[in-house]
Amino acid sequence: MNSLITTKNNIFESQKKIFLIIFFLSVISRAITAYFFGDRTLQNEWLFLVSNLYNHDTFSLINFGDLYIPNLWMPPVYGYFIYIHALIFGLNENLASHVIVTQIFLSSLTPLIFYRLISKFFDKKLSGIGAIFFSLFPLIVYSPSQISSATIYLFLLLTFIDQFLNLSNQKNIKLNIVIGLLAGILILTRRDFLLIYFFSIFYSLIFFKIDIKKLIFICLVSLITISPYLARNYIIFEKLILHSGFGYNVWKAYNPEAKVEGYYIQSEELKQKIDKVEKNIFYRINEDKVYLDQAIEYIKENPKKYISLFVKRLISFFFVDLESTQKNYYNFFHIVPNFLISLISLFGLIVFPKKDKKYIYLMLVMFLLIFIYSLFALLPRYKVYVIPFQLILTISFFDYLKNKLSKNY
Repeated sequence: MNSLITTKNNIFESQKKIFLIIFFLSVISRAITAYFFGDRTLQNEWLFLVSNLYNHDTFSLINFGDLYIPNLWMPPVYGYFIYIHALIFGLNENLASHVIVTQIFLSSLTPLIFYRLISKFFDKKLSGIGAIFFSLFPLIVYSPSQISSATIYLFLLLTFIDQFLNLSNQKNIKLNIVIGLLAGILILTRRDFLLIYFFSIFYSLIFFKIDIKKLIFICLVSLITISPYLARNYIIFEKLILHSGFGYNVWKAYNPEAKVEGYYIQSEELKQKIDKVEKNIFYRINEDKVYLDQAIEYIKENPKKYISLFVKRLISFFFVDLESTQKNYYNFFHIVPNFLISLISLFGLIVFPKKDKKYIYLMLVMFLLIFIYSLFALLPRYKVYVIPFQLILTISFFDYLKNKLSKNY
């Protein structure tokens, strides 16, 4: 009995050391990166959104004089994340730095979540090595130094997946509440999570054989989580609506000048159509319809360009976009690791355990993410969301090699 307790204590102490090493490496690498390459000020939409919240107590991205158009374009979580920092530290030139410090902390916790996730599939040694590689992967290290929702979304996404994979072997109402709550927050962080969520519920029902009552309960928790935002939108717009901006996202991805990263400058014809949109609280909804009509018209007239851009985005997702305007993401320290992990993960796809339903779920989530982001303007930071899955495939490949070599020798 004493020896069993001693063994458990040793395992706990060993795991604690691994966690401390990973966290320390994460904080140091991210702090150095932020010092040299981090954003120094809030810009563009985040500046307008937080300024309007701070100065006018309205969640608005655009105004016409005293008319502040209620925001539907930017999901609320990251805007309020910055706003909380503004309430604590003030809306000043140092606000971006305060936000980045918090992001560094969250990003340094993310490898620990990744460790918990991959330890479901690999031994502790391999999981520890994988978590260290994840913590030091250049794009993961660089991400929290930028003002974007990528750090929060990745932290929440991996936490959701880690907890979701526990559903089949735990009967715990607290777990159901946590999963539903995480899903709700994720929906309010990035709208594309809805597709991941619907897929996850469907997959767990069919392949994990999760009780449908449990899944309905989880969905209800998610609905309760997003209900304040839904109620706000219903009161303002007199209809149930979560987000708008779909039309704009399609247009910037598919227009005559669009490349892999899209194109954001309006033509004179489009400007004239948008100028005719009535300036009232429904402005952004009606403006979005103009963008969507323009995009659909272009896609219908240029189906080959649509397919070509989609294929280019798929390729650049795994390797590099030679036409990128965001040069910070395309230097030696980003291109080489991204190329290597993409290449090795392809071999990992060949050897991964195809009978493991949890592992298959992870791979399908990865492909769904790639598909979603390849449909629209592909910004380099979106690759951050796929790197954990590519690393899992990479670990699978080396685990396969290790087992092969141990059998032969």
